[in-house]
Amino acid sequence: MKDHIYDSLKEKLDEQYSWPMLYMFKFIVPEAKQEKVIDMFKKHELSARKSKNGNYVSLTAQIFMRSSQEVIDVYKKASAIEGLIAL
Repeated sequence: MKDHIYDSLKEKLDEQYSWPMLYMFKFIVPEAKQEKVIDMFKKHELSARKSKNGNYVSLTAQIFMRSSQEVIDVYKKASAIEGLIAL
């Protein structure tokens, strides 16, 4: 994502949420790359669900975030994982 997209996301997050709060992250990632997402959330509980054919995994985590910037930092880190889709 480009920085202007993150600016727009930050604005939307600040409009829709009151910080701090529990925030839900949801990612779809190729099965072979799921460990990279799991590593990002080592200290948190993740739920995982494989796709019908097992090629992809949906990973969900609810994490206490202090600000919209913390959320954006997670999305920036996740964007480096090839094939990842953030929902």
